[in-house]
Amino acid sequence: MDQVNHPTPVNDIQNAGKATRASRFVLVCAVLAVLLVALALGCLLFGSVHIPVREVLGIVTGHDSGNVAWDIIVRQSRLPMIVTAALAGAALSVSGLLLQTTFNNPLAGPSILGVSAGAGLGVAIVMLALGGSIGTLLGGTAGSYVATLLGALLGAGAVLAVLIAFAAIVRSSTMLLIIGILVSYLASSVISLLNSLANEEGVHSYVTWGFGNFQGVGADQLPLYSGLIVLALCASLLMVKPLNALLLGTRYAENLGVNTHRARNSLLVITGVLTAVVTAWCGPIGFVGLVVPHVARFMTGTSDHRRLIPATLLAGADVVLLCTLISVNGSQGIIPINAITPIIGVPIIIYIILNRRRINYFN
Repeated sequence: MDQVNHPTPVNDIQNAGKATRASRFVLVCAVLAVLLVALALGCLLFGSVHIPVREVLGIVTGHDSGNVAWDIIVRQSRLPMIVTAALAGAALSVSGLLLQTTFNNPLAGPSILGVSAGAGLGVAIVMLALGGSIGTLLGGTAGSYVATLLGALLGAGAVLAVLIAFAAIVRSSTMLLIIGILVSYLASSVISLLNSLANEEGVHSYVTWGFGNFQGVGADQLPLYSGLIVLALCASLLMVKPLNALLLGTRYAENLGVNTHRARNSLLVITGVLTAVVTAWCGPIGFVGLVVPHVARFMTGTSDHRRLIPATLLAGADVVLLCTLISVNGSQGIIPINAITPIIGVPIIIYIILNRRRINYFN
């Protein structure tokens, strides 16, 4: 007589748990997507210049309002700003998640490990030490953007190379975190030295850039900016398997056939590109890469990167759009982004620390 395999209570519990996590993930992503649309509409409809809602909607759908200034503000300022901010939030949040998994450290992030500072140093060298001469050689305004991007990429890449070198020597994630902080301080020191030697115009440009701003990406730079970030985000999605394997530890991941050295280097390259592109165009945006991955873990209740990366991406876009909405509606003009992110980020990270036992980190 053929034996019939009946599901055991353990299998029933596991299947129920998987179904619950899947439904929770779908609900979280749906809520984040709705919030993303709402915040984007808020940034579109409200700003330092009051434009009637009907006129804004008409301009977006391709109709002229009869007011040239309104048309320019909506099409050339608000729409690019929304895309820039959403992609910046997604990029910084995913880069923070990749660094936290790569170094097995919940306090890792682009700003904490010095990646943002390295990108900022590269931009400082272009703006302050070279005085924009490279940009002139590359072709005016477009050349300046290319030179700034290259400087940010080289700076972030240099910091990541230092971290990779020390990661092969230092096994403690805490010590590696301290090294990243020291590298960040060193980069900041060099930037201060360059500021003291630069002319007044260069210092003003660099200080303004350092406040953080999502309105610096015009319609002509938006395709390059968006293309680089989307490609890097797609590359991060392709790294789901090695990321999940790294959660189990380096030796276990290698037993599963994962080349951990190659995977770690690939993850650091993706992180460097995401951080450098955002830093070059938008300035050094703090707290987003550190805070948002924790929020995504708390909301999804999992460390599975198949669910965690999409949730982190959406949550990052939401957080930065919220900061942007606050920024452009200040009574005294535009508020710097870096004056807002700590106000939102610090309470969240304190709450996450107090409830850390409820969050799946690296298991």
